[in-house]
Amino acid sequence: MTIRKSTVLAIFFFTGVLALGAILLVHPRLAGEEYDTNLAQRKRLVRELDLTDLCLFTEARYTRHLSQADLHSAFQDHPMALEHFPSGSLVTPPQHLLKR
Repeated sequence: MTIRKSTVLAIFFFTGVLALGAILLVHPRLAGEEYDTNLAQRKRLVRELDLTDLCLFTEARYTRHLSQADLHSAFQDHPMALEHFPSGSLVTPPQHLLKR
């Protein structure tokens, strides 16, 4: 009896999926205490350095810090302007514009 190559591939695939699922279920329980310690250290660092908002994107001025958008940068406010950077398509419009 010979096993088809597709059967071997399917067994390999499902074994990998089961192993990944087991890892995803077990890892948070094993690393929980370390995560809490790391989070407390990061919170203390943010408080000591007086850090503000997170820098989400590094491409353009108006995507680096969303609350500090430069209203005079070229091609930013034109309704038909093309998006130059991929991160601009990931950012949603401000809430006050969505209410209109």
